[in-house]
Formats: sequence, C-alpha cells, structure tokens
Amino acid sequence: MTSTLLTPSTNATPVEKAVASGIADGFEPQTFLWMFFHRPNGSVRFWYAWTTGGTTLGNSIDVIARMKSLDGADWLHYGDRHAVLSTRGAIRIEAYPLRPILADIHNGERAPADRRAAMDHLVKTAAEDLGRPLDPSRSTWLGYGPNRTSEAMR
Repeated sequence: MTSTLLTPSTNATPVEKAVASGIADGFEPQTFLWMFFHRPNGSVRFWYAWTTGGTTLGNSIDVIARMKSLDGADWLHYGDRHAVLSTRGAIRIEAYPLRPILADIHNGERAPADRRAAMDHLVKTAAEDLGRPLDPSRSTWLGYGPNRTSEAMR
C-alpha cells in the first residue's frame, strides 16, 4: 500500500475550477454561468462556465447583438429577464439560459427607456470622473459567449 502526502496550498484555483465544473454539470444545455467565489478575506473571484452548446450559442448571440447595435443597457435587461440566481455555500451563481435571450433579440426586445437613460448617465459620469472623452450614448455589450466575455473583461 502506498500513501500520498498532502501538503497545504494557498492556491485555490484547482479547487475553484473543479467546483465550477461540478456546478455547471447541474444546469441545462446552452447556459452561461457566472460564479462568484466569496473568500474569507472579503475578496471575490469569479469564474465563467458554459454548458453543452453554450459557447457556440453565446458567441452567436454576441455577433448578432453587435450587428444589431445592442448595448450594455440591453445586456443588463436580458440578464434581468432571464437570470436564475442561486447560492451554494459562499458561491453566488448566476445562470443565463441562452435560448430565451436569443429569442428576445430576434423579437426586438430592448432595454426600457429609463434603464437606457440611467446607463447613459452612468457612462457620462464615469467619463467626466476619468477625464476621458467617452460617448455617453453607447455602453458596451459585455457578451454571453467566451469570445466577447473575455474581451470585455480585459
């Protein structure tokens, strides 16, 4: 019989990755997941995951959204309409079923005027605070697929 020596580690990445994968296994196909791992020191680290078919559909949604000039207000609106929120211990899980989001886009659903106005105000205020010339009429579509999501979060 052989024994394995376990040593303490401060690197939580492998455990978080395994937990994120396990959580994703419990969701329907074509879902985008955003998981927030709340740590004892008060920090938060997040992970993205896509269930079967989610990466392809998410990337397709992002291409269509950008072709239709959808923006951050629309992205938030779709998330509010379709997100399934849950927790598992100290992990907050936001699950976004992608088929209903695609249907909203095809059906011409857009963010309400008050949300768009609030987003424009936020972008304008941020531009002023940063001393940068940003276009206050356009906020960014963050995305539901890995291509756009990783680009938007840089």
